[in-house]
Amino acid sequence: MTDLLVRTDNSSKNTNSLAIKLLGGDRRALAKAVTLVESSRADHRAEAESLIAEIMPHTGKAMRIGISGVPGVGKSTFIEAFGAHVTKLGHKLAVLAVDPSSKRGGGSILGDKTRMEELSRNPNAFIRPSPAGQTLGGVARRSRESILLCEAAGFDVILVETVGVGQSETAVADMTDMFLLMLLPAGGDELQGLKKGIVELADMILVNKADGELIDQAKRTAADYHGALRLLSKGGANWTVPVLPCSALTGQGIADAWEKIGAFHDSLAAAGTLAERRAEQAKTWLWDELIAEFAHRLRQDPKLRDLLPAVQTAVAAGEIPAPVGARKLINALLKD
Repeated sequence: MTDLLVRTDNSSKNTNSLAIKLLGGDRRALAKAVTLVESSRADHRAEAESLIAEIMPHTGKAMRIGISGVPGVGKSTFIEAFGAHVTKLGHKLAVLAVDPSSKRGGGSILGDKTRMEELSRNPNAFIRPSPAGQTLGGVARRSRESILLCEAAGFDVILVETVGVGQSETAVADMTDMFLLMLLPAGGDELQGLKKGIVELADMILVNKADGELIDQAKRTAADYHGALRLLSKGGANWTVPVLPCSALTGQGIADAWEKIGAFHDSLAAAGTLAERRAEQAKTWLWDELIAEFAHRLRQDPKLRDLLPAVQTAVAAGEIPAPVGARKLINALLKD
């Protein structure tokens, strides 16, 4: 028992020391803290939860922006140009970039720092690539905690860049204040094929690569999407979703995008909906954690040690449907 108490005390001291350094803006402490919250080790999870609880009073003051778009749309190039503009204005920018993970081996390339070479050297910017793992929705399992850590370290603009796998990347809208959707110059069939779900969530749309021979096409695409958005209800009475052409390569439209982001944030604050939005996001976070923890405990519960493999085998063989197997496992877990 004495050893356990010593370890607990040491863990508490380490967490407190890390929190102090983090609140002081120590970048190494921030990197270490993000690594801690991403760890799946039981002792690390306990430390991470303690750390988050300690820094929570110092969070919530940043602009949280989610960015999504198909691969090749130029998210990383845009973020580098956007980051240079924002930091020149005196802001501190944190970029939480989520890279796809291998379904087979679980590894990730984590190449965002190489794609944002200049921004990675900017003293007022922090770039953290994280693997998506098995998390759906284009974000990492601990993206929410990472946002809080960046806020505690003094970053006032936080970008969450999603994997870029397609139209299912809507989870980022449940953890940011603004959802920015990037699109390529297109039209006709491409416009018709756009899924309604992800557009409904967008608070701003940027049509990137509006340079060279694509300038006119990008402007037409922006006009087409602007017209299509009239058919969708979005943003409330205080906000009309802007659709802007921009070029991450030349920087054209970057300043306009930042101005619109500021206007959107001001409109949320003026309407009193920013706090409401974040409160709803906190509830979503709670349910996500409940579901994940329940699934973990279900797999580890000794009462299901023999039953779980048998049910999985029966479902795989087509002997029982998956909903019946799931209910059987839950009933066994909850049974006294």
